[in-house]
Parts: sequence; C-alpha cells; structure tokens
Amino acid sequence: MLRIALIHATPLSIEPINAAFAQLWPEAERMHLLDDSLSRDRQRDGELTPAMTQRFVTLATYAKGTGADAILFTCSAFGPAIDEAGRAVGIPTLKPNEAMFEQALGMGRRLALVATFAPSIDSMAPEIEQMARERKQAIDLQTVHVPGAMDDLAAGRADEHHRKIADAVAQLADRDAVMLAQFSMSGAQPAAQARTSCPILTSPACAVAALRRRMAGAA
Repeated sequence: MLRIALIHATPLSIEPINAAFAQLWPEAERMHLLDDSLSRDRQRDGELTPAMTQRFVTLATYAKGTGADAILFTCSAFGPAIDEAGRAVGIPTLKPNEAMFEQALGMGRRLALVATFAPSIDSMAPEIEQMARERKQAIDLQTVHVPGAMDDLAAGRADEHHRKIADAVAQLADRDAVMLAQFSMSGAQPAAQARTSCPILTSPACAVAALRRRMAGAA
C-alpha cells in the first residue's frame, strides 16, 4: 500500500483532501502533517522568505522519513518553497494546484482564479502563467479575492463561506473555466456551479486523480 504524506498550512484543508481521497483513491494510506503557523507567517511577512522555504524542506524530509512514497502539499501560497522541498527529498512531490492548472489550460484561454486567502493569488497566478508560456499558450487570467470567506469557514459558517464564493463567481463573465484556489474552498463548488454555466474546478479532486495516475505510472 502506498503512503501519501499530506502537508497542510491550515486545518481547513484536511477535510476536503480526505473527501477527495475517499472518493478517488480510498486504498491509499494517508499521513497528515499540519503546521498551521505557515499561513499566518506568510501573511505577516508579505512574502515567501528563505526561512519559510527551509521549513517546507524540513516538513518534506520528515514526511519522507516516515516512509512516505509521495507528498502532496495542500497549501496554495507557497509554490517556490514546494519546488525546493521536492528537489530536496527526491520523491514525487505535488503542488496543490498543478493538476487543476493543467486541466484549466486544456479548457480554454479565458480563465478565472478565485481565492479566499489573498497571498494565494500572488503565488498561483505566476505559476499558471508560467505553465501557459511553457505550452506556448496565451491566456486571459482574471483573479478574484473573496474577503471574509476564509474567516467564515474557520468559524463554522460554511454556508456563508459558500455563499460569498458563489456570489463572486456569479460576477464573472466570459470565462472558459473557473478555478477555486484553495483546498478549503472545494465545499463551495456546488453552490458556485449553480450560479454559472462555466465549469468550476477544485484542486483536491484534480490533485488526487493526478497523483494516482503518476504513482501508477511509476510502479
């Protein structure tokens, strides 16, 4: 049985990724690591610092030491740190949104990225733009921050969280795909999809499916 280490910067990511694994890859053994100071420190510092990057390397090294066959980070605001961690440990290491970006890029050029944690946009927008350049694909990326929604979810007001995200999605026009930036937002997908005919993508489902394919190919 493969052991997949799941590394989180917020406890809000745990339930969505567990649900995705239960649906798409139930036989995988999950191992969770949580450092809930990462998101706070990233927001406080306003940038990804070398010290924070080293923390990601340390977390990934610990996960590998427990026998993990692969690592999936669920925190969306730390792309370069995850890249460094993957290079350090030498086992399959997936950023939370890689698979969602790949799927979205295959759906068209007019894309939207909706986030409830503002630093996620600073990290994720350059990532998908770089992926598009590597594919020689021009994109029109619209980014939207939904203030207060993450606090609602943390306080147990899931319905309000979902409503705010759905309201933001309803304001988007002429998009080929909408991406919900964080794992914690996946519960809002049905409410958001009800407000638009544009496909709404979530990162947990895309990531689990992609990691399962990758590990099957490596077997």
